[in-house]
Amino acid sequence: MYDVILFDLDGTLTDPKPGITKSVQYALQKMGIVEEDLEKLTPFIGPPLVASFKEFYNMNDHEANQTLQYYREYFSTIGLYENAVYDGMKELLTQLKNQGKILFVATSKPTIFSIKILEHFGMIHFFQAVIGSELDGTRSEKDEVIAYVLSKIADRDVQKIIMVGDRKFDVLGAKKNDIDVIAVAYGYGSLDELTATKPNYIAATIAELGAMLLK
Repeated sequence: MYDVILFDLDGTLTDPKPGITKSVQYALQKMGIVEEDLEKLTPFIGPPLVASFKEFYNMNDHEANQTLQYYREYFSTIGLYENAVYDGMKELLTQLKNQGKILFVATSKPTIFSIKILEHFGMIHFFQAVIGSELDGTRSEKDEVIAYVLSKIADRDVQKIIMVGDRKFDVLGAKKNDIDVIAVAYGYGSLDELTATKPNYIAATIAELGAMLLK
């Protein structure tokens, strides 16, 4: 049974699709790239943004970091609120807290934005801490984020700690830190992506996730 649960944010606790894709669209436009189809920008949900700008638009380091700054112009004031909590998530978090579980957020999103989102949706009180990346780009890889959380609870048995996330980065980051992981298939990682990384469990819905964590 797991006593400590680390939750990814985007695609796991909340559905950030409108805000992230519009922020990417805005940033690309500032770089002279017109992308009218927001659906094409959903792969930006989850992984570090600089890496995604390089991968999907062949940007160099300077271009990718400049595009990130444009992204934040929109996201920091509008995009972070173009978001929604998944149905049933608040109820699940309430049940977990009532059972005495210790909850963290472990996300590649900058900590400052993650806290604002959780405060906006009235969810910040569920979590002992919210750990994300820094605005300067440090601690942006998921294994680094998880390692930082684990350093704060070094007295805990790692066999009783589990990560919950929707992308391969969550699964691989958990494995690198030798903790179990539940991949949720209601987020933005395809089932093929998730199964290929071999998580300990896969939850198709929030109800299934609750059954795994509350039993």
